[in-house]
Amino acid sequence: MAHDTPIKGKLIDGKAFAADLRAKIAEEVAALKAEYGVTPGLAVVLVGEDPASQVYVRNKGEQTEAAGMYSETRRLPADTTQEALLEVVAKLNADPRIHGVLVQFPVPAHISQMDVVAALSPDKDVDGLTVTNAGRLASGLPALAPCTPTGCMMLIKDAIGDLKGKTAVVIGRSNLMGKPMAQMLLAADCTVTIAHSRSQDLPGVVRQADIVVAAVGRAEMVKADWIKPGAVVIDVGISRFPARDPEAAAAGKTRLVGDVAFDEVREVAGAITPVPGGVGPMTIACLLANTLTAAKRLSGIA
Repeated sequence: MAHDTPIKGKLIDGKAFAADLRAKIAEEVAALKAEYGVTPGLAVVLVGEDPASQVYVRNKGEQTEAAGMYSETRRLPADTTQEALLEVVAKLNADPRIHGVLVQFPVPAHISQMDVVAALSPDKDVDGLTVTNAGRLASGLPALAPCTPTGCMMLIKDAIGDLKGKTAVVIGRSNLMGKPMAQMLLAADCTVTIAHSRSQDLPGVVRQADIVVAAVGRAEMVKADWIKPGAVVIDVGISRFPARDPEAAAAGKTRLVGDVAFDEVREVAGAITPVPGGVGPMTIACLLANTLTAAKRLSGIA
């Protein structure tokens, strides 16, 4: 439910929002199959044995199939050459069953991430990383936009309602998150500042914001005294810290934390995403939404 004025301390439940979004996508996929005989297809390419990447790729595959889509996972050994990887990407670009192609990053050091992104067909670039999609987003044209900022925008709009005239600060300037997030907020008529590690008086900059999006990967960096009372705070960061309980910490147990000092910031914020359970679930849901959009466009349906 949207609110003109955020409710103080409201917890933004990304997990529940993402579940609703996936259910809507599954309905649209079923309709697309029934009316047009089109099954959206997503291919994910994983190079190497990175444990976190393996979890992400498995989750993407499971949720793709659960939405009624065709899922394909290509697992390549860590010593795969860049040339061999680009050949796989080229085949997926040309495969009519596949509407979305995603290469899981990071890739091994001998492979150029920039070259991999450049090899992706912009029409199938469901991570929204190609120069074409970035340029279309910046120009206000229809684009496949990066999944995480797309999910953040959905949560922000749900928490606030009309964003016109709101002041927003995005902490972080990556191509995958910070820059596209700023473009989306601009398109919603916000006044936007992109802050980063070299910004002067970062707490003072953030304190002006009605909307704060933290995406820097520095655990609990954003403190309560950085936040304007009633602001909406979206925490994109995720880091592992020792468990709070000393015995559990001594046993090697960890907890997940974000870029925002959650407990103290929640006392000031109007609405805030938790870590985990906030932005994270939205990313895969928006990946499915992008795959559905790509399938429609490539099939001449939308």
